[in-house]
Amino acid sequence: MLAAVFIFSGYVKAIDPLGTQYKLHDYAEAAGMSALAPDWLTLSGSVVLSAVEFCLGIFLLFAIQRRLVSRLTLFFIAVMTLVTLWLYIANPIEDCGCFGDALKLTNGQTLLKNLLLLACAVVVAWWPLKMVRFISESNQWIVINYTIIFIIGSSLWSLYMLPPFDFRPYRLGTNISEGMEIPEGAPQPKFETTFIMEKDGQRQEFTLDDYPDSTWTFIDSKTVQTEKGYVPPIHDFSIVLHEEDITEQILEDPGYTFLLCSPHLENADDSNFGDIDQIYEYAEEHDYPFYCLTASTDEAINRWIELTGAEYPFCTTDETTLKTVIRSNPGLVLLKAGTIIGKWSHNDLPHIDPALSAQPLEQLPIGHQPADSTPRKIATILLWFVLPLTLLTLADRTWAWTKWFRRKRASPQPSQGSNSKLLP
Repeated sequence: MLAAVFIFSGYVKAIDPLGTQYKLHDYAEAAGMSALAPDWLTLSGSVVLSAVEFCLGIFLLFAIQRRLVSRLTLFFIAVMTLVTLWLYIANPIEDCGCFGDALKLTNGQTLLKNLLLLACAVVVAWWPLKMVRFISESNQWIVINYTIIFIIGSSLWSLYMLPPFDFRPYRLGTNISEGMEIPEGAPQPKFETTFIMEKDGQRQEFTLDDYPDSTWTFIDSKTVQTEKGYVPPIHDFSIVLHEEDITEQILEDPGYTFLLCSPHLENADDSNFGDIDQIYEYAEEHDYPFYCLTASTDEAINRWIELTGAEYPFCTTDETTLKTVIRSNPGLVLLKAGTIIGKWSHNDLPHIDPALSAQPLEQLPIGHQPADSTPRKIATILLWFVLPLTLLTLADRTWAWTKWFRRKRASPQPSQGSNSKLLP
């Protein structure tokens, strides 16, 4: 169970290093240490943290360096339990991010989960040699190195391209308008109002149920939310152009719309601005709306225009929303009738062949939603990671059994009537 949780938790964070970085930044802000956590440090910490977690899970599964790994696992989960205890008591962050965006847990659920894992880690650390080895000591270095290379490579690939699995509400095929709808009959948020009244120099609090008579003087009131109610998957998506909200206009457009998303243009990669300009020119030629969505200041926008010569309009959108829409700065999103049909990192922008530039998007591959086959992606992971380790395990066990069998055959047979035993 320890191995499975560590492997899953480490992998879903490793393939979304920017998402893990944003969560680490939230932790730093909650602890009042954001000034000591620059972007390069939180991003490096994101890659290292997810790699350590994934590697510990694999090493536990294969019983590699049993004493050392079991103690490291106990130390790791003990630290995480202390962190989640702080989250449970202080509640500075609603979601701990233990499983990235793949699985959301409350702080109470996270604490219970870590207490259970802590108990398991204590048992494993107390009896490490009870773990059954799948790989001989002489071949463990292969699993160690291959695991480290695989998980760090997965993070770097996800940084350069986009996460292979998208657990966020803005995944391919999502209609943004539908994602903002509240179903009929969904639970509504509940509030409780308390009134502070005064009479004869004495103050007392009342609710609507026991509101006093006119002999009391109203002093103040306070309203607190007692229940959250239903929150739609998409609840903070808005686009403002020149102080005008054009969200509905964009989402109700039956055609195509290009959205260049950049939370902060001052930190955006401008190395591929030529490809962006090419797509913008194509969009202009075919009357497809093209907007840049950013949370940057006017100064940062003007700086970007100076660097890239951008001519497309700039709109204001919430920073967190843009970070959730696409894990790239900048990243390109293509909508059709308000539905996300394409997402590209700035390192993998779609190329439109000049010979085909006269054709509309309906006739080009990028104008159609790609087949986002989850089973195929899982099969790829199995092919590149699970299958090699499985073959290595089979080969190692076959070699070990063959060696033991040969040693047994070479051992002298006990004489008839002898009480001696043959020990393998």
